[in-house]
Amino acid sequence: MSEQRRSEQQPRIVVIGGGTGLSVMLRGLKEKPLDITAIVTVADDGGSSGILRNELQMPPPGDIRNVLIALADVEPLLSDMLQYRFNAGTGLAGHSLGNLMLAAMTDISGDFVSGVRMLSRVLAVRGRVLPAAGQAINLHAEMMDGTIVSGESNIPKAGQPIKRIFIEPADVEPLDEAVQAIQEADAILIGPGSLYTSIIPNLLVPKLAQSIVDSSAVKMFVCNVMTQPGETDNYSVSDHLAAVHDHIGHHLFDYVIVNDGEIPPQVQLKYAELGAKAVHLDLDEVTRRGYKVIADRLVLFRTFLRHDAMRLSHHIYQLVESWMERKR
Repeated sequence: MSEQRRSEQQPRIVVIGGGTGLSVMLRGLKEKPLDITAIVTVADDGGSSGILRNELQMPPPGDIRNVLIALADVEPLLSDMLQYRFNAGTGLAGHSLGNLMLAAMTDISGDFVSGVRMLSRVLAVRGRVLPAAGQAINLHAEMMDGTIVSGESNIPKAGQPIKRIFIEPADVEPLDEAVQAIQEADAILIGPGSLYTSIIPNLLVPKLAQSIVDSSAVKMFVCNVMTQPGETDNYSVSDHLAAVHDHIGHHLFDYVIVNDGEIPPQVQLKYAELGAKAVHLDLDEVTRRGYKVIADRLVLFRTFLRHDAMRLSHHIYQLVESWMERKR
């Protein structure tokens, strides 16, 4: 059976977000019989991505790089090489090899989207990786005290609760392929990732948000395990959902997938020193707002707390299969 034929028979899932959490989850999802399209934020302006964005006038490559590597079907050594970050060299220190390769592919192909597509072929990516827009997006936040903070990397450092975020240009056009993927999706999955700087910026791209609202796909939100200092301090699960609703003006999700596994005290203490704590599942409030909740032990701890990609992808796949059965 051809690869195209297999893909046509697989449920089509669109995953939207950015950051490390999204990449971890995709490593599990790519092992399932799913046709995956990842739509990734282009609001990053820090580190290597920020430098390449400013100097080469290209969208920031960092989140795209992480997602490409997560979905790649290559030897682990090649993945390690693409994630390698130079620590010496004038003008080279701080850049990852994968970011530089995306910059090179952009230059060779003439535009960022084509460059991502070319590198996807080189890495034998399982699925498609699309930037949320073909240009970089500038992210701004209005804080609770009324001040405006500009730049994705600056927002968590502001030391004030976030009232709202907004993008510039406000009328940025999404990729046609991204809109089409959402329109054709059987399932749409948002999160995990930094709520205000990785997740919501994608939803502020006008046509993307409207396409999600109009879609008949099953819609899922994967909530973060821990709060994020400077973004979601003391947030519960319902606070995460309320932030999305307040920015989009719609009840987007059918299901919320959350961790209810115990986090060891020594791990909690380590994160408390960083200003983070476990996101509280306020189940009654979440269900009162009309969301169905899937709760399980979904965390692993090695150096950092991460979602258990295999358990998480199992729940996602089960939801998609159930939804498909109902449609048949």
